[in-house]
Amino acid sequence: MVPRMNDAILHVADSSGVLLRREAIQMGINDRTLHRLVRDGTLVRLRQGVYAVRSTYLAADEKTRHLMLCRGVMRLYDDHVALSHCSAALAQGGPDYGLDLSSVHLTHMEGGGRNLARVVHHSGSLRVGDLRRQNGHWVTTPARTVLDVACVSGAEAGLVQANHFLHNRLTSVAELQSVATAEEFWPKSLPHHLVMHLVEPKAESVGESRALFLFSDQGLPRPLAQYAIRLLTGETVWVDFAWPEYKVIVEFDGMAKYHRFRRPGESIEDMVMREKRREDMVREATGWIVIRLTWQDLQTPVATALRIRRAMAAAAA
Repeated sequence: MVPRMNDAILHVADSSGVLLRREAIQMGINDRTLHRLVRDGTLVRLRQGVYAVRSTYLAADEKTRHLMLCRGVMRLYDDHVALSHCSAALAQGGPDYGLDLSSVHLTHMEGGGRNLARVVHHSGSLRVGDLRRQNGHWVTTPARTVLDVACVSGAEAGLVQANHFLHNRLTSVAELQSVATAEEFWPKSLPHHLVMHLVEPKAESVGESRALFLFSDQGLPRPLAQYAIRLLTGETVWVDFAWPEYKVIVEFDGMAKYHRFRRPGESIEDMVMREKRREDMVREATGWIVIRLTWQDLQTPVATALRIRRAMAAAAA
């Protein structure tokens, strides 16, 4: 009986391992059985009316778990809501830095709702250009999503989303500015100004976007992103950030970067050594100071900014 019941559950669950109570009821699986399946470890209750296959849920990371919850919640609601804010960001491939993934965010097209059962309800005007269809549901467009994130999660998180969607050409600065103008007097919209001031489509990663925010927050001049350097060999390479007037270069080191630029068959150690040789060649070609930043450096912004200022002063001496 139990194996057959587990097979039935797997049949009812969607491709992501999510199933709704109402779908289970239609298949003849009553509430008592659902509770037993939660107790025996077959299912996980995500919220009222939404369950997930436990093995799938436990194998998922936090981002995927949030998207599983989103799939269930959106199937509970009709077309009068749109997935929005951090939920829309993740659903469209955005990074999860600075986002609260404990609840699904919905924006209502008509009226609003009470925040309960891991769902945050937002009310506000939605223009035609603020919405798109995805997987049979409404979701706010990347431009609208970026600025919604800035409202609830702050300017740094908003900048991370903005640069991600800009770099991947899923929105444009003009589209972001259009949404920012429409929401100029909205509550909690003050971070929009900083996001629009700092947006940089050339930023290739969360680390680079956070570094840009650090530079601004610590009063450093804005660097040039993806700055071209011509090596003595005649080859042209690009560095993450440069202040040519101060003869200082900053490169952000992150494991994602190493994986992205690894050559076929190349180990991480080989990649690191190749990157070191590249850095030496940049120094030889320019005579500039090269500073490498890590995730840990982003946690100590004052000390990191002081390192950069000292390098600028040393290069000018």
